[in-house]
Formats: sequence, C-alpha cells, structure tokens
Amino acid sequence: MHYRGEMSCCTSPELGTCTSLLPYSRLNDTSITSTILLLPLNLCGSHVHHPSHLSRILTRSLELSDSADMKLDSAIASLLGVDPNNATVSSTGGGGMSSASTSKITAQLDDGTTKQFFMKSGKGKDADTMFTGEHASLNAMHDVVPTLCPKSYGHGKFAHMPDNFFLLTDFLELSPRFAGKSSSGMSLAQKLAKLHTTPAPVPDGCDRPQFGFPATTCCGDTPQDNTYESSWADFYANRRLRFILKQSRRSNGTDKELEQLIETTCTKVIPKLIGDNHLNGGNRITPVVVHGDLWSGNASAGKLPGMSEPEELVYDSSAVYGHSEFELGIMKMFGGFGGSFLKEYHELVPKTEPVEEYADRVKLYELYHHLNHHALFGGGYKSGAVSIMRSLIGKYGDKSEL
Repeated sequence: MHYRGEMSCCTSPELGTCTSLLPYSRLNDTSITSTILLLPLNLCGSHVHHPSHLSRILTRSLELSDSADMKLDSAIASLLGVDPNNATVSSTGGGGMSSASTSKITAQLDDGTTKQFFMKSGKGKDADTMFTGEHASLNAMHDVVPTLCPKSYGHGKFAHMPDNFFLLTDFLELSPRFAGKSSSGMSLAQKLAKLHTTPAPVPDGCDRPQFGFPATTCCGDTPQDNTYESSWADFYANRRLRFILKQSRRSNGTDKELEQLIETTCTKVIPKLIGDNHLNGGNRITPVVVHGDLWSGNASAGKLPGMSEPEELVYDSSAVYGHSEFELGIMKMFGGFGGSFLKEYHELVPKTEPVEEYADRVKLYELYHHLNHHALFGGGYKSGAVSIMRSLIGKYGDKSEL
C-alpha cells in the first residue's frame, strides 16, 4: 500500500489556532479505481496532536490493497441480500496499530447492477460495542441529512468467526477536502445547520426529546454513557465530565487536583453557564443530533452513492442528542474548519443566548475532549484540561477553590 499526505495548519478566529500540523489527504488518481478511508486507533477517530498517532493519521487515506479477493461471509451476504458467489471482498489493510481491518465489498444486486460497500471488522465485545454505536450514530445523522454521511446497512457477527464483528456502510469515494469548494450540493456548514436545527426524536416512554442516545457510542476508545437525562446540564455533568473522570482514574490512577477541579466545574460552573434556568434565557434547549467527534480528520470531500460530484461529508461519528454548540468543542480543540465555516454556520444556527457567554460554553465543551484524551493517552492533555477549568472556575465559580 502507498499513501501521500500533506500537512496544513489552520487558524480560526473563534475556534482557535491549531498549533499542531493537521494532515489532510491528497489521494493518488493513477491506477486505482477508488479510494477509501481507513480506521485509526481501534476503529474510531484518533487525533494528530498525540505524537504516537501521527503515523496512523497519515495512513488514513490509502490505495486499495493488491491482495487477492476474499469470499464474502454468509452473515454479511444475508444482511445485504446478495449471493456470496457474486461478490468480492478486497482487503484495504488495518487501522495503523489497531487490530481492526477495513474492506471494500463489491456485490451484484438482484437487478444485475453492482454496488460497493465499506466494511469495518474487529474482534471482541469492544468492536461489537463500537460498531453498534457507529451504526446508530451514522443513521441518526443520515436520517436527517442523507447527503452528510454514509448510510449504515447493519452490523453483526461473522458466521465463520463468531468472536469477530463487522459494520457495513456506504463506500465513499474521497477527494482532498481542501481542494476547493464542492461544485454541487450543500456546504458542510449548511448540512450541519440542518442537522443541528432538527429536533431529536422522542424516546419511548417520554413525552419530549431527551439528552442522550439509545446506544453506547465511542469517542476514540472511550465507550460513552449516553443514558437519557431531561436536563442538558445534568447530562453534561454526569454523563460526560464525571464519567470521563472515572475512565481517567482507571487509566492514570487517582488525581486529587483533577477530581477537585472537575467536581467544582460540575457544581459551580455548569449551573451558571449551561444550567436549565440560564441557558437560552431559561427556555429549555431542544436536543439535536451532533456528530460528537467532528475534528477535521473526520470530514472530507467525497461522493456517496448517487452523487455525480464530490460534496463535503463526515464519518466516524460518536453521536449524541445534545446542545448544538457541543459540536464546536472538539472543532475548537483541533482547528481546521476556519472562520468562513463558522460565519456561514452561525448565519443559519444563531449562537444560543446569552451570546456573550458563547466562547466560554465552547471552552466548556472542549474540556470534555481534553479529559477524554488524558484518559486515553495521559501526557500533556491534563494541562489543557486544568487550564480550561481554572479559567472557567475563576469566572463562574468560587476562586477560593482554585
């Protein structure tokens, strides 16, 4: 396999300056018929700011393998409703240091036409959890904006390898994201605006949309607690900040400073900044589906089935029904989208009131991703989290607790 990568550093006046170099793909258009996105660490999006991930990020866009075609597993053939004798499976390798693998399936349909699918596969219950969550995530977004992301056709267990699991989605023909504005379709800002202004569905047994998600989703390697809450402030405090602290404790041991700062953020900052009686003028915000892990490496130009020209797309989602501005936290952390994106987006999705606290809310939402990266990788991510919490506590909390 071969790849070509280029590096770009992007600055956004509101989403911050990306001080690390961010890769984007420039794909060869020579002898291959299509290109495919490969998975980084353990099937989900990983981030270039951690040095050990750089090689994995650079290999996200690779040419298809020259390896021999493999036979289609009967469980997959049954799910797709195709004859395994009229289908080929081409391995595209694995996701860097992960045990995951990715494949392209070309199958003949009942009407005689052929269709391509993208398959992720992995071993064990962690893979099953990830694929279940990504299947639900992609389809929650696809149901609202069909041109935003791949459709997932299903997930399950291999018939011939019972401890191995798969996810089947649309096959994407990717293009360089920064090669220029797509010539057709809505922009990414327009697509996200539609996603973020469509109310979440009402869960069974409830009388209105709730904050959470019906499946466990994974942000990186972290399985997220998406238990429904009626309050966004409660969900963010309990299901994101306090939950990721538990994950960090398992990975890095007890850290009294971190624990105190997170608890103070939950009890003092969150009620004042995103509390139910404060955010949106005290009018309850409506949950919407957010991608959940939308850094620049999870967005590209490309073609979904039926598209004649490339459009801006996203993938590797970790969805939740939440506050639309939660999406902007990781976008600020890693940059790569630019001021023009934000300008267009906020013309369609106005900043939540109080507008003057917008930057602090985005900073609060960025905090979760610093903590998640600290839980996953340790290292310098703690300092970023501590800096954000001290800043917010100094402004909205009790300075004596710093």
